[in-house]
Amino acid sequence: MSTETFSPRYRDLDAWNPDEILGALLDSQFCAVAAVNAALNPLERACVGIAERLRQGGRIVYVGAGTSGRIAVQDGAELPPTFDWPRDRVVFIVAGGMSALVQSVEGAEDNRAAAIAAIEEEEIGPEDSVIGLAASGTTPFTVAAIQAARQRGALTVSIANNADSPLLHAADYPVLLDTGPEVLAGSTRLKAGTAQKIALNLISTTVMIQLGRVYDGMMVDMIAANEKLRRRSERMLQRLTDAPLDRIQAALDAANGKVKLARLLLEGLRVSEAVTLLEAHDGHLRPALAAVNARKK
Repeated sequence: MSTETFSPRYRDLDAWNPDEILGALLDSQFCAVAAVNAALNPLERACVGIAERLRQGGRIVYVGAGTSGRIAVQDGAELPPTFDWPRDRVVFIVAGGMSALVQSVEGAEDNRAAAIAAIEEEEIGPEDSVIGLAASGTTPFTVAAIQAARQRGALTVSIANNADSPLLHAADYPVLLDTGPEVLAGSTRLKAGTAQKIALNLISTTVMIQLGRVYDGMMVDMIAANEKLRRRSERMLQRLTDAPLDRIQAALDAANGKVKLARLLLEGLRVSEAVTLLEAHDGHLRPALAAVNARKK
């Protein structure tokens, strides 16, 4: 496996000066970006497939062990606050359980039975999309989970950093992030982990955009859970309209802080009308606004 290979480039690394070590580590991170760039086509196919399943009411499921599990949870945990994605439609299946996120659980990544049991317990089915990550591409827990999910009809995506690995063969949509040897041989929390994080950022954000949870480059489905985010919501509406701040604040209050709904209220719609219009356009603000403008003509 290339991620386990020793690179002669880093021979005597422990004898280098700190600036040389930092430079080598930083250079390796650029390799992570390049690896994701080479995988844009399979990433696009995965995004389209996931969005289609989610439109049918499915869940997005993250599977991983060790570093990959932690990276997966980091991505999925941001979906509800950033895009108002329902919390019950994000599932985490982590080797060793959620406690393994902060403390290593020895042997958990080898437990195929636990992975299969978790897929069954979560009742993963045809509407769901399951993303499995493993730098090696051989982690038994993750491979077994993806195989079990695929057998149950779920859409499966695998992300691995070694070519021709079992995890890539197990999924409907395999994504190879060919990052090569690490500065520290086998330490895949480095550039392999960075590449995985980038790939998940791309997938989740692209999918949410496809589902109408972004408008004009802004997080219009964001939950304004604190004063900072409330001010951000107001700035979004100031950018999108010429309404005065007091009207914007009143619209946000009437919309219970929902930016898309408030934007339609500022067009003169009642709350019930705005809700119905958004539902008619699957939550997409752009066609909803176009419908409002068409009525005015």
